[in-house]
Amino acid sequence: MTPKEIALTAAAALDSKKGGDIKVLEITDLTTLVDYFVIATGTSNTQISALCGAVEEKLTAQGEEPLHREGYRDGTWVLLDYGSVAIHVFSEEAREFYSLERLWSDGKEVDLTGVLTKE
Repeated sequence: MTPKEIALTAAAALDSKKGGDIKVLEITDLTTLVDYFVIATGTSNTQISALCGAVEEKLTAQGEEPLHREGYRDGTWVLLDYGSVAIHVFSEEAREFYSLERLWSDGKEVDLTGVLTKE
């Protein structure tokens, strides 16, 4: 899968579990860290865990495994590292605090029309 396909598949998986305010930012030209950030909000630790589980299940079915997982114990911010794509699932408070969209505002927001069911 291409990095964009991974990002869009992750966004669809987050949407399937009612993830909030899902965004995909293309930051290829801004950093060598990753090509895409996928960002979503969960309403509780349980939902954050379910959102991440849905992403992993969908991407594993496509032959993609995360290189690293971070934050499961705390439950307010989980990072799934797929090499060229970083998936961030936040609690509402953590998302406001870290404000990745503001920090990476030079990135290009990917149009998710046709990917998300609740736009």
